Order: sequence, then C-alpha cells, then structure tokens
Amino acid sequence: MAEESDVREIAALLEDEYAHAILLHTSDQVMSASELSDACDASVSTIYRRIERLQEYDLLAEQLQLDRDGHHYKTYSARLERITIELVDGAFELEVTHRPKDAADRFTDLFEGLR
Repeated sequence: MAEESDVREIAALLEDEYAHAILLHTSDQVMSASELSDACDASVSTIYRRIERLQEYDLLAEQLQLDRDGHHYKTYSARLERITIELVDGAFELEVTHRPKDAADRFTDLFEGLR
C-alpha cells in the first residue's frame, strides 16, 4: 500500500505531457535522452528532469550503451507494465507492476553493486 502522496505524485507524473510521452516511446524500444528529446519535441534538460522523476518511482530503466568509437551513453526503457489504484476502506491502495528485468539489466545491477 502506498502513501496518498505517492498516489498523487505518480498520477501527476503520468499526467505530465513529457513523462507520459517518454513512457510511451520507451515501451517498445530503448531510446537515448537525445532521441527522446527529438521524439517528444522537448529540450534535453526537460527530458532529463522527467527521466529522473520516472526513475524515482522505478518506472524507467537505464542501460549503458557503448559506441563503436569507445564512448558510452545511457538509454532508457519503460519498466511500467500496470498501475492499479483502488479506494479501499477510506484509503487509496496503489499497486505498480513492473516489467521483468532482462539478463543485461540484472548484470548491470550486479556490476554497479560491486563499485
């Protein structure tokens, strides 16, 4: 069960035009912040602010990608599968269902835990 403030914050986040678009675009393909900026017609700084907020609620996963030239950059994919909000006995109950992490995500989590 979530706090009522969590229910309000997640609802407001999903109502936000850019956060909503980020989740939609990353639900079927991983995208970089630059790609999301173009797809959402928003500045990169706006995209990064929404990415940060979505990650606060574990609604967006982050992966590190390597370029052929040796540089690296981050890509993002939606973790949200379903949100259920119920009103039970005078209180809201929030349930967030996440997409399962793939092997690469689990390896990244393990590697970052070793740092």
